[in-house]
Amino acid sequence: MTPKEMAKLVVQTLEDRKATDIKVINIEKISALADYFIIASGSNHSQVQAMADHVEEALGRLGAEPKSIEGYRAANWILMDYGDIILHIFDEENRLFYDIERIWRDGTPESLKEEEQQ
Repeated sequence: MTPKEMAKLVVQTLEDRKATDIKVINIEKISALADYFIIASGSNHSQVQAMADHVEEALGRLGAEPKSIEGYRAANWILMDYGDIILHIFDEENRLFYDIERIWRDGTPESLKEEEQQ
């Protein structure tokens, strides 16, 4: 599975759990960290954890295991590192506070939603 295919699956999985404000930033040309940052919000800690669980399950079925998962217990910012994909799932308050999109503004925003690619 290519990094783009993996990112597309993550976006679909987040949408299944009603994530809001999903952003995909291609950072492969500006960072050696990963190819994609995916950022999403949940309305409460339970939803944030459910989104992380759902992503881990979906990618795990394909044999992709996270290098690390940080922040699961507090669930105000969960970081999931899959090597080529780094996923940030925030509660709404912490997303506004940390403003990850601003930090990575030199990356290229991408839409991986099915309906927007047709």
